[in-house]
Amino acid sequence: MTSSAQDPSPNPIQSTVKEATYELLRQNGLTTIFGNPGSNELPFLGEMPEDFRYVLGLHEGVVMGIADGYAQASGQAAFVNLHAASGTGNAMGALTNAWYSHTPLVISAGQQVRSTIGMETMLANVDAPLLPLPLVKYSAEPAAPTDVPRALGQAIHTANQNPKGPTYVSIPYDDWDVEAGPVSEHVADRMVQAAGAPTASQLQHLIATLSSANSPVLVLGPDVDAARANTDAVTLAEELSLPVWVAPSAPRCPFPTGHTNFRGVLPASMDGISALLDGHDLIVVIGAPVFRYHQHEPGDLLPAGSRLLHITCDPAEAARAPMGDALVADIAEVLRLLATEMPAAGRPPLSRRVIPSAPQSVGEALAPETVFDVINAVAPEDAVFVNEATSTVGALWDRVEMRHPGSYFFPASGGLGFGMPAAVGVQLACPDRRVIGIIGDGSANYGITALWTAARERIPTVFIILNNGTYGALRAFATLLECGETPGLDVPGIDFCALARGYGVAATRAPTPETLEEELTTALQSSSPTVIEVFTTTISPF
Repeated sequence: MTSSAQDPSPNPIQSTVKEATYELLRQNGLTTIFGNPGSNELPFLGEMPEDFRYVLGLHEGVVMGIADGYAQASGQAAFVNLHAASGTGNAMGALTNAWYSHTPLVISAGQQVRSTIGMETMLANVDAPLLPLPLVKYSAEPAAPTDVPRALGQAIHTANQNPKGPTYVSIPYDDWDVEAGPVSEHVADRMVQAAGAPTASQLQHLIATLSSANSPVLVLGPDVDAARANTDAVTLAEELSLPVWVAPSAPRCPFPTGHTNFRGVLPASMDGISALLDGHDLIVVIGAPVFRYHQHEPGDLLPAGSRLLHITCDPAEAARAPMGDALVADIAEVLRLLATEMPAAGRPPLSRRVIPSAPQSVGEALAPETVFDVINAVAPEDAVFVNEATSTVGALWDRVEMRHPGSYFFPASGGLGFGMPAAVGVQLACPDRRVIGIIGDGSANYGITALWTAARERIPTVFIILNNGTYGALRAFATLLECGETPGLDVPGIDFCALARGYGVAATRAPTPETLEEELTTALQSSSPTVIEVFTTTISPF
C-alpha cells in the first residue's frame, strides 16, 4: 500500500541576518553607507555587496556631518555605521545638529558579542540604547539576532515619518551570520506612508484668520525648505503682500533672499524678535519652533496687541511653545492649500529692503561683506551654500542671494564641525549643483578631515575659509555678556592652505577681491575639491 501524499519539499534556503539587512537597506534606497569602521563593524562590512557604496570619514563627527548634509540635500534618509560607544560618543556633537534639523538618519553601531556585553568586555556598549538619547526618535538593541532586520526596518520608517529625525540601532557583531528567520521575509517589502492634510474646517479657519488680520507677517522656518514648499510660500506672501522673516538661527533658507517681500532673519532673542515684529497683529510661523532663542535678552514673548498662529510638522514643537495657537500638519500640503485657496488681500506691494555698502577692507584682511559680494557675483544662479562662519551669518544673509529650494545649510543646534563635512555630503547628494562651503577658521578645525574624504571621493566642493584668527562669535558674546578680557578666544597662525594640501586638496590664498573672484571662478570649474583661504576682519553677529 502506497501513500498518495507527496514527500515534503526541502526547506527553502534561509538568508542570514546580514543578507536580510542588506536587502532591507537596498529596498529602502540606503545603498550609500557613511562610516568609520572599528572591529565590531567588520563582520557587517566584510564582503559588502557591489551595489553598495562606502564613504569613509576619518572621524565619526565628520561621518555624521557628511551624512547629515547628504540626507538634508537629497531629502532621503542616510545610513550611518558607527563604532560602538566610543564612535557614537565622537558623533554626538554632530547628532545634535541632525536632531534639530529633523534630518532622517538611520544610525547603526557595532556591539560586542552578546554573551560578553554584561561582563563589560572591551568595546562593549553597556545599555547601548540609552547612549544617544534624547537626540534620536528611536533607539534599540534587538533582544535576539532574528529581530535585527525588523528593528532596522522600524528605525528606517521612524526616521522618515514627520517630524523626520535620527534613529539608532546597536547590533552585536555575532548576530550577522545567524539565520534571519521567517519574520525577515516581509520586512524589506514594507511601505509606510503618512497623511497630514488639514481638514476643511481647519483650512477655512486658517484662511479666515489671515483674511481678518490688518497687518499679518510671515515667519518661515527650515521645514518649509525641507518640504520643498518654498514656491507656495512665495505665492502666499505675494497674494497677501506679506513681509517675510526667517525664523531665528536659520539652518535652511525657506524663501528667496532677493525677493521684495524678504526682510531678513529674526534675532534669537525675546526682546529682539518682539521689537522687529511690533505693529503686526498676526504673526504666522510655519515650519519652525516658536521660537529657538539663543542670547538671553528678556522681553515680551509677543508684541502688544498681536497673536501668533503656529503651523508645524512636529507635535513636540507645538506642545512646548509658550504662546500662540498651533496646527500640526504636513507643511507642504498646508502651504499648497493656502497658496491655492487664499484670496488676494489687495494690499500694495512691498519695496525691497536696502542693503548698505560693504565697509573698507584693512590691508590684506577683507571685510566679510566684501567677500560675500564677490561670492554672490561669481557663484552660479543655483549654487548651494553651506555656512559655518558663525560671526558673519547676518552679513551673508544680507548679501548672498539664494533663489532655489535646498540652497542653504547651517548647523541647526550650533554644534561646530558641521560645515566642512556637510558641504561634502551636500555636494555628493547634488552633483548637478555647485556647493560652496563658507567656513570660519575656528569652525574649520572641528571638521578639517572632511577634506580627505572630498579628495578621495573626488567631490568638487569649494571651501572658502574666512580666517580672522579668533572665535569671532565668542568675542561678540563676551562683549554682550560684559565678561571683560577672556582667555582662549584667539586661534592665530594656522595655515589652512598647507593643511588642505596635506589632505590632497588644491588650495590657494586670496588677498584681494580681484584674486578671490579669479580663484573662485577657477575652483567652480574644477572637478576636484578646492580650498580658498581669505584673511578677514572681525565683525559682530549682533
